[in-house]
Amino acid sequence: MAYDAVLAETVGIRGHGDDLVEAYTARPMAPGPRGGVIVIHHMPGFDRESKEVVRRFAVLGYDAICVNLYSREAPGAAPDDAAATARAQGGVPDERFVGDAKAAARWLRDLPTSNGKVGTIGYCSGGRQAFLTSIEVDVQAAVDCYGAFVVGTPPEGFPLQVKPLADRVAEVRAPILGLFGNEDSYPTPEQVDELEKLLQEHGRTYEFHRYDGAGHAFFSVDRPSYRPEAAVDGWRHVEAFFATHLAG
Repeated sequence: MAYDAVLAETVGIRGHGDDLVEAYTARPMAPGPRGGVIVIHHMPGFDRESKEVVRRFAVLGYDAICVNLYSREAPGAAPDDAAATARAQGGVPDERFVGDAKAAARWLRDLPTSNGKVGTIGYCSGGRQAFLTSIEVDVQAAVDCYGAFVVGTPPEGFPLQVKPLADRVAEVRAPILGLFGNEDSYPTPEQVDELEKLLQEHGRTYEFHRYDGAGHAFFSVDRPSYRPEAAVDGWRHVEAFFATHLAG
């Protein structure tokens, strides 16, 4: 019988600017070596659903961590309140996110169970940030779950005010898995097409999967946007992708 116990806990790590930031972690209670996964929470924040994803990766056999990207805006606040504060400021600055992501990768690699390989997965605004890690952070795989504004610019007044990453596709250093709903508005199917064309033109390693009848946040089990068939198939691709790139 497989030994499937996991340890899950909140820790503090030194993120961007040596700030002490909150992070939720989970890891198998079994010997390594094994890969690590950085989970990047969606714009609604460092919530129960994000922590469930962290534990899921531990059950799948990975050390996993999710940094509370809103630690500085609203320390100790409920996820909804912290997210509202972050939205009012246009989201998390890219430079600060990259510093926190580098710290998360370092935390994973410092574990005695690490095999040195780290992947990242992000949802919503975190999907764009996962793509950004493939450029700025030493990761071996990146999963973009319907990340808005990798290409395209946020409209005026939109709660996420960030620059597109289209002009940086040539800098992508890790294989990309993209999972998108064809009913999404951010990103639209046309924006997904544009990103795919850029990845092809620059010879990057990637695979995209698109789902009819699914819009934004189709992985979110607690929201009306949840689409079970798309989510189940998406998880199948995530598991295969990480098994390929984080093994050894």
